[in-house]
Amino acid sequence: MTSPAFPNEATATLMLDGPAGVLETIVEAAEAPPRNAVAVVCHPLPTDGGTMHNKVVTMTARALRESGIATVRFNFRGTGASSGSFDQGRGEAEDLRAVVAWVRAQRPGAKLWLAGFSFGSYITLKCAAELHPSMLISIAPPAAGRNWDFSTIAPPECPWLVIQGEADEIVDPQAVYAWIDSLKGLRQPPELVKMPDTSHFFHRRLIDLRGAIKHGVKPYLPPELPQGA
Repeated sequence: MTSPAFPNEATATLMLDGPAGVLETIVEAAEAPPRNAVAVVCHPLPTDGGTMHNKVVTMTARALRESGIATVRFNFRGTGASSGSFDQGRGEAEDLRAVVAWVRAQRPGAKLWLAGFSFGSYITLKCAAELHPSMLISIAPPAAGRNWDFSTIAPPECPWLVIQGEADEIVDPQAVYAWIDSLKGLRQPPELVKMPDTSHFFHRRLIDLRGAIKHGVKPYLPPELPQGA
């Protein structure tokens, strides 16, 4: 399959080559004056119903587009129209690497941003040290429980925003705070945003999530692109 070009329209659905077959992908243009960056946004656990259409994922992408960043969402293998089957985070990391390779081939001058929700934040964190993003956004990272090993994750050397609901019923907020506290001596320590009375899926707090993302990334936005670029 030929690798498709990065689309110019406001929203486009593409099928990208992935390690296990095609990866169903949605690319959306910036809604504010565009900046020279592309954000890849990763969805929560597929075996619990997570897809690129999850409301937290789509709100995260919206907040970034409203900040001038084009976004790329995709379904991990075995989800939606993506080929393959769930692979406990190993294959999903390969999926992310493939999407990032496509973004960098199509937009070689653009900064790479990574964002993820829950399982998606684990995948982006797992790959951050090798993919070298310019910005990382981790929403409800599952730092304890399940099978996700955070002890081997190398913290990113870039601005890093962590957003955690304090009433999260799936990810233990205290485990997230303890994990962040354990990351001593980072050149770029994460900015932790605690959202009170907020559940895992940000029910009735999605607009607040949008605001937290836009506020958190504002100091790190690259310059606006010249008109017509």
